[in-house]
Amino acid sequence: MKSPDPAPAAPATMAAAPAPAARFGFRTHPNEVDLRRIERLLEKRMRYRYVSPRVEACEDGYRVVSPCCSRTVDESGGEIDIARLEYDAAAGNWRLYSKDHARGEWMFYDSGRQIDAVLMALLADPYRVFWP
Repeated sequence: MKSPDPAPAAPATMAAAPAPAARFGFRTHPNEVDLRRIERLLEKRMRYRYVSPRVEACEDGYRVVSPCCSRTVDESGGEIDIARLEYDAAAGNWRLYSKDHARGEWMFYDSGRQIDAVLMALLADPYRVFWP
């Protein structure tokens, strides 16, 4: 009776394991799919429904810009920053920021695991935090 062949030796160098995002099929940010998703969600907003905001890719997320029809920030009605969405891959959370136009700074507003839930504040905006 012949003895079974020994187990094959492990290769001297192992290929690096794929990053967790790639291993589970997650998309890195920004990406075209989520950009379009945000654009569709913005159609459901309560404020300034007569203007056409734009969603732009930026580092680690997305930026929403829109004409300033109220002229409270830009008297000429030019485009202003409305919101910034940032994906924190380490925490697996989305972060939503509003723009403090007087100081020129992004201000943290909310965070959550699902982009739709985080965007609800931007869509309703009862206190005019995002849409001045």
